[in-house]
Amino acid sequence: MSEQSPRQEFPGLRMGRPFGIPVYVSWTWFIVAAFITVMFGPRMRDMLPELDNTVAYAVAFVFAVLLYVSVLLHELAHSVLAKAFGLPVRRITLYFLGGVSEIEKEPPTPGKEFLVAAAGPALSLGLAGLGLLADTYLINDGGIAEVLIWQLWVANLIVGVFNLLPGLPLDGGRMLRAGVWKLTRNPGSGTVVAAWGGRVLAVLLVVLPFATSMASGQEFDPVELLWPVVLASFIWMGATQSLRVARIRARIPQVNARALARRAIPVAAETPLAEALRQATERRAGALVVVDHEGRPVAIVNEAAVQATPEHRRPWVDVGSLAKAIEPTTVLPADLVGEPLIDAMRSAPAGEYLLVEHGGEIYGVLATADVNRVFSGV
Repeated sequence: MSEQSPRQEFPGLRMGRPFGIPVYVSWTWFIVAAFITVMFGPRMRDMLPELDNTVAYAVAFVFAVLLYVSVLLHELAHSVLAKAFGLPVRRITLYFLGGVSEIEKEPPTPGKEFLVAAAGPALSLGLAGLGLLADTYLINDGGIAEVLIWQLWVANLIVGVFNLLPGLPLDGGRMLRAGVWKLTRNPGSGTVVAAWGGRVLAVLLVVLPFATSMASGQEFDPVELLWPVVLASFIWMGATQSLRVARIRARIPQVNARALARRAIPVAAETPLAEALRQATERRAGALVVVDHEGRPVAIVNEAAVQATPEHRRPWVDVGSLAKAIEPTTVLPADLVGEPLIDAMRSAPAGEYLLVEHGGEIYGVLATADVNRVFSGV
């Protein structure tokens, strides 16, 4: 199971860099490997009665490892194609429910979105087809190799088909999103349709076992609901997150540097904070920029530091002690709007940015808190 995912702070154990893409294995994978080993050990013993228990469980563990190699190949298909389209890939993480390709930008066109999403299921189905051919024509002696190949091609078939289901965060959901995007010319509409498709899938995954049990007249076993509930929860949460992202993206055009900027006044570093605030109030300014003796901006007074300074201390604290030096990355063009502005802020996180005109003149100060308020309540 794969998706494009936001960054994760603790990805796990680093395994290598195929195609220049860092690959990590989450600690949750070891839980799954143990679960697969315990569940498939007796099955291997039944399928290969000549094996003793130790070897049967060892073969089951090998199956768990090979299964996740297949998942890695699935994710690499997404990531390699994304890189070929110029999209940055942060890393791949193998975890409890499969794998995640952290592709840091959305594909620019619905066609590329469709191809990147389809690459994973296509590879899984291709592996299933190769496994079926090998199982049918090459290795059919009933030994360990044939059992592993049979298990793997069936598993890849399930992974490929399941990921084609039309709902986010599954690959089929991204393909559906691309189709709606193409028809409506609105990626946000595609996300909403595909996310609600994911929610419908999540409900069906839980309802289907009940319906099957009722239709067959058999007594329902609650244990059979465990895995569908886990999958449904994952899909529901992923779909909900996609809806939230769609709402955020709908507000990005409202992020206008000029409209959100605070008027700034220049002050010398040795100016008492109380006096600087008095001047700002008098001139209806919302920010303080520290300038040198030649009037060049060198620092921005930090708003959080000002608010943390008790009022009785402000006459004795100079603004220079509360200012943060201006770095080249925190100086932004005043005409930035939308995605370019968000990208510039993301590449150089800061509390405040100095906005300048093309000629270098100071326009004002952009506070990150003001930008965040555009997205509040989403």
